[in-house]
Amino acid sequence: MSAPILLLQNIVLTLGGKPLLDHAELGVRAGERICFVGRNGSGKSTLLRIAAGEIQPDSGTRFVQPGTKIVYLEQEPDLSDFSTTYAYASDGLEEDQGYRARALLSELGLTGEESTERLSGGEARRCALARALAADPDLLLLDEPTNHLDLPSIEWLERELASLRAAMIVISHDRRLLETLSRAVVWLDRGTTRRLDQGFGRYESWREEVLEQEELAAHKLNRQIAREEDWMRYGVTARRKRNVRRVAELAALRQQRRDTRFASTDGPRMEAQDSRGAAKLVVTAEHVDRRFGERTIVQDLNLRVLRGDRLGIVGPNGAGKTTLLRLLTGIDQPDGGEIRIGAALSTVTLDQRRESLDPNRTLSDTLTGGSGDMVRVGTETRHVIGYMKDFLFRPEQARTPVGHLSGGERGRLALACALAQPSNLMILDEPTNDLDLETLDLLQEMLDDYPGTVLLVSHDRDFLDRVATSVLVSEGNGVWQDYAGGYSDMLAQGGLGVQGRTQGVMIEKKPAAKPKTDTKKLSYKDKLALEKLPQQMAELEKTIIRHREALSDASLYSRDAKAFTRYTDALTKAEDDLRQAEEQWLLLEMKREELES
Repeated sequence: MSAPILLLQNIVLTLGGKPLLDHAELGVRAGERICFVGRNGSGKSTLLRIAAGEIQPDSGTRFVQPGTKIVYLEQEPDLSDFSTTYAYASDGLEEDQGYRARALLSELGLTGEESTERLSGGEARRCALARALAADPDLLLLDEPTNHLDLPSIEWLERELASLRAAMIVISHDRRLLETLSRAVVWLDRGTTRRLDQGFGRYESWREEVLEQEELAAHKLNRQIAREEDWMRYGVTARRKRNVRRVAELAALRQQRRDTRFASTDGPRMEAQDSRGAAKLVVTAEHVDRRFGERTIVQDLNLRVLRGDRLGIVGPNGAGKTTLLRLLTGIDQPDGGEIRIGAALSTVTLDQRRESLDPNRTLSDTLTGGSGDMVRVGTETRHVIGYMKDFLFRPEQARTPVGHLSGGERGRLALACALAQPSNLMILDEPTNDLDLETLDLLQEMLDDYPGTVLLVSHDRDFLDRVATSVLVSEGNGVWQDYAGGYSDMLAQGGLGVQGRTQGVMIEKKPAAKPKTDTKKLSYKDKLALEKLPQQMAELEKTIIRHREALSDASLYSRDAKAFTRYTDALTKAEDDLRQAEEQWLLLEMKREELES
């Protein structure tokens, strides 16, 4: 097994009198792909900055193999010292890397001449990605690389990272990205790190096993303390020396319980406050058009949104998702056509930039509106500390200014403010940005139980698959097409998705041809395909599992780089073949059902 190119050992860092990192460790070998997970505020970004050499820990050692080039993509890149996107992307690069930086900017929809003063969050992130990838590092440290990116950029980044030979550590809430890239998982929990030498797909079940073992250990410790306390009350009759020893042992057990940071069994309890009474028909759009000058944002849109629907709105940045939301909620009026909005709607909005949060106000004042220690949650009044705990905030954070919170903590605070308001229509604009995986799971459960209607703008493919009952997709030139199900369902139905970009503009394609149904029965060829496709898909799934198991060997690349490349290419091909087989089977099944009905 090759030596690590980066090694962190016994890293200790204390913030505010409490240990954020408690003897944490992290090792990376050449070519390794590690996903770094943990709750918001657990110290993931801090440990990554220590790995990058930007922060010095209180104690511990950092070793970097001589000659190793490390590039760190921070969560919120600062471009203020540079006049243009190319000036930032090429800073510190050699001449040939400067050419690559310009080529990467072009692939990411930027010219290089954009002023850094007027960049959106997504443009700044794409510029920072171009700089990081152009540097050709040996180790790439990525902190939430998909934040503020649209789906074309995310899918491009996924392919680009998969093609790199560099080792990488990735912090991300994007499950699909982690499942595709990772070969190992490092979990930061209560200041310490645990490692799983398998991909992200195994992480959640492994985490539950670890927490169950800890819960059992806590139960045993409590039982042992209870026995000793019973002896203290009723059994102090033996020799003095023995009594003194047992009293000391009981004190030691109690200290062990105090020192052990057991996992909390209380997670955030997200519960939206329902304001009932909305009409069954929430929004109706008929032949709606919307233009800005010569540019068409919406063209001939026909749409119905019913009470209880979860409509995902999908498209690249600049396609007009925000404009469409403003039309559907009655904020803007269409240039043509008609939009009818149901009666008795009570709307709550969560914006992606968290602009409703004042960075100078404390967490407590933000939740209570500065009116004391009580927060209004629907029709109830609750103490602000109790409500904070529902969203994983500690009591001592009550007086913390919002500007000092991490990105994930600000996301949780915005959710807490939004969910406290009664509503029957929820507008969520990129709600997954900066949230940890546990909070995302709970947000999904809350949306599943929410009796109202949800309009959701998101670039998170996994979240769309889990939440959306239908998706409305931009297919270029103002055309929006709705599909039943989530993002993967849309692709299976022949949707264009968000493939391809030319300078940030969607490439227009003709809608996929529908299968002909003018015959009264399936052709022999179609029947044969329907019989053979399930077996073919099962074989492809087995092949994919074999290739993933081979690639899970952390030493494979160092032992046999050609084998690593061969397995990677074979895995990509098998996954593509499986997706095509599944789409073909679904179309044939739809055709068969239509003919039989």
